[in-house]
Amino acid sequence: MKIQGIAVSLLMLVLGRAPAAVAQTPAVAGDICSGELGAKIDAIANRPEFSRSRWGILIQPLSSTATLYSRDAAKYFIPASNVKLLTTAAALQKLGADFRIKTSVYSGENGNLYIVGRGDPSITETGLKSLAQQLKRRGISQVNELIGDDSYFQGNAVNPNWEWEDAQAGYGAPINSLIFDRNSIELLLSPQDLGQPLKVTFAEPQLTNQWQILNNSETVRQNEPEFVDVGREFDRQTIRVSGQLRVGAESESAYVAVVNPASNFLQHFQQALANAGIKVDRAVVASNSRSFSQELAAVESPPMAELVKETNQESDNVYAEVLLRLLGKITESIPLQPTDSSEIGLKELKTALTELGVNPNSYILADGSGLSRHNLISPEALVQTLRLMANSPAASIYRASLPIAGENGTLKNRFNSTASRVILQAKTGTLSGVSALSGYIEVPNYEPLVFSIIVNQSDLPASKLRSATDEIVLLLNRLRRC
Repeated sequence: MKIQGIAVSLLMLVLGRAPAAVAQTPAVAGDICSGELGAKIDAIANRPEFSRSRWGILIQPLSSTATLYSRDAAKYFIPASNVKLLTTAAALQKLGADFRIKTSVYSGENGNLYIVGRGDPSITETGLKSLAQQLKRRGISQVNELIGDDSYFQGNAVNPNWEWEDAQAGYGAPINSLIFDRNSIELLLSPQDLGQPLKVTFAEPQLTNQWQILNNSETVRQNEPEFVDVGREFDRQTIRVSGQLRVGAESESAYVAVVNPASNFLQHFQQALANAGIKVDRAVVASNSRSFSQELAAVESPPMAELVKETNQESDNVYAEVLLRLLGKITESIPLQPTDSSEIGLKELKTALTELGVNPNSYILADGSGLSRHNLISPEALVQTLRLMANSPAASIYRASLPIAGENGTLKNRFNSTASRVILQAKTGTLSGVSALSGYIEVPNYEPLVFSIIVNQSDLPASKLRSATDEIVLLLNRLRRC
């Protein structure tokens, strides 16, 4: 799960299959036979420190359903961001790797303009500038009323199952049809003199006078721990900052969710129009779909292949929730009526994965990102999804979307100090008391494996859970046939 702020691949790795023949290297000290694997994993999971934690594990060869190790693999677990493996698989299956999200500007009566959003999570200043320049080239210099149509996605912008603190943070931003800069606000937190509060600076200076800052942070000595907590009020423009940074330390970025995302989008678009010499008399948000006439300007998102990569590699919750809602928009089997796009998306996700071959009874989802603790997935469902996607037309795109151990994404700082290289592509997942890792590993002296490791109901810090999970992965990397 992405926490913003204080958060040459081998051909066989990209293609998701092993070469026709693999020459094995001689046995070295530390190699283990497959028959020894179970006892060694049990020795980790059964440590006294994990006596109150719950493990779910399934490890199989990528080429078959034979099981090397299983521990409560058919039972439900809270999966955290491993949910994104299912969301992105369904998006690729239903929408295709080339699908793009279009944002359009249409002409209206009396010199009005409509900007119609369809949930593109990638729009930044660059996209808005492009729209403004297209309008300028059409000779538009004056707009009577700029109307933002925010009706493409219906239902709750914030999942009611998310926890309060998550919905305040940038990684839990609301999901609507007009999204600007992931619907988050960036703050820069800088230490000052010892004992003074941290200096809080907006990345966009114009926001300074729009928000009240309640600053209970502190600059501390060099030997003290660092932590920062940033949140916002739901009903007013107030941001709360607490925690501490060491004197002389570098500044840290933190993010909070915007309060009114459609209005925020319109405000930035109006500024882009002004910069292009186009005056807007009035800007309003529309909540109902309308009939439009001529399309005057448009921008498109990167293709679905890139959206899926951003979702999995960086564990971006906003992208994941957009993909879920897009699934709810492409079906023709459900009448077009105001309803919850995410609920329809969940039904379409299950349909897509069932068609792929995933057991529909092996998981229950409440969102597309994994922030909700109402999500329940078995390790069996994750392994099944990974294997089936590895044999699908989208295999290379799906696998390339996953973080590579020691190289990028949420695995950039894991497995990069091991004695031997770990060729691993996997999705991480973290909530309090929850840690998950599911993906593919190319074992030097064995065959490619697919696995899912989930820990639930733990009072241990995430770092401790990740460390134990990594130990299990390193065991897999030592497997050889014997």
